[in-house]
Amino acid sequence: MGAGQLARMAGEASSALGLSMAVLAERPDDAACAIAAGVVVGSPFDAGTMRAFTDLCEVVTFDHEQVDLEIVAALQAEGGVLRPGAETLELAVDKARMRAVLDAAGVPVPAYRIVDPGPDALDAVSAFAGDHGWPVMLKAAQGGYDGKGVWPVSNRAEASAVLDPVGGRVVVEELVPLDAELAVMVARRPSGASVAWQAVETAQVGGVCREVLVPGRLGHDVVEAASALGQKVAEIAGAVGVMAIELFWTKGRLLVNEVATRPHNSGHWTIEGAVTSQFENHVRAVLDLPLGSTAPSHPCVASVNVFGGPAGADPATLLGRGLAVEGAHVHLYAKRARPDRKLGHVTVCGDDAATVRMSAWSAALALGTPVPDGLTLPAGLAARSGPAARSGVAP
Repeated sequence: MGAGQLARMAGEASSALGLSMAVLAERPDDAACAIAAGVVVGSPFDAGTMRAFTDLCEVVTFDHEQVDLEIVAALQAEGGVLRPGAETLELAVDKARMRAVLDAAGVPVPAYRIVDPGPDALDAVSAFAGDHGWPVMLKAAQGGYDGKGVWPVSNRAEASAVLDPVGGRVVVEELVPLDAELAVMVARRPSGASVAWQAVETAQVGGVCREVLVPGRLGHDVVEAASALGQKVAEIAGAVGVMAIELFWTKGRLLVNEVATRPHNSGHWTIEGAVTSQFENHVRAVLDLPLGSTAPSHPCVASVNVFGGPAGADPATLLGRGLAVEGAHVHLYAKRARPDRKLGHVTVCGDDAATVRMSAWSAALALGTPVPDGLTLPAGLAARSGPAARSGVAP
């Protein structure tokens, strides 16, 4: 259900196993439509469309969380096999529910308060800020993704400007000082058997993942603790398939920030960098097949996302430049190019962390990706990136 780049890469993994995949696409030119064995065009919020699609499939799984939980629950009650199910999906669909469930289970999360819409909402946010200090983060309980639906606010007036148009429940959280961000990917079968890839370091700019480093620059003890915490969250959630758990490392503490009940950008490195990719293990898990090894296939891996530059150039037209970088594995999603749209990623594997990061960024820049403000390039690239790279023109 869904036909974006995650479905496209899951379809590629399915094909290698001799399986066929159908997609429920909102548009006939969505990224996965070109490789799917069957395409149904329609809305996941239409019960009839979802029922017809479920009837076509042995198992239905998801490539995003923009779903109607009541429809999913009704289809399950009718005997449809949807993995993950409505209760697990709810943790990704509803940030308020996710915070409450994890907090009740003793999982460390940022200080927060769930605020219902109404005349008292602004006073509730202000009271929270009085306890924890301005600025605070406001998050729409539902509907946000990739940095959308999240607002840092510094005072009561800014909070009011956010609350009025949102109109629904929000979560107000402390603004956590970040030392690093991590992500853990877990694959879990209906029986509860699970495997996890090692925790990775991510760089998020504006709420959007820009690069993933394996094993990253944090100590072994931190990485091990993050992996264990991610597996605990997946068990609490009753995950089936792949689940991503994003974490903050702050002042010597790990805090769970977000979850995604599907393959995730922070796991794209596993296609070349692990014995079994997140996409293959997702397919195995939702079909209740034995899970594959998650061991890294190389000591070091770097993965950099490719975005559309201001001029809207298609990275496919620069493919030769990207592939000319030794060791670069280029993945383009066949999406219509436009500025700031995620269009692909590059992964490089090797024995040296600095070398693979340099090569991954070299290939991404060659494909025209702009460098976001706030992210520091590898030292050897910084001198030759400059305005050209920041505008999405390959140096």
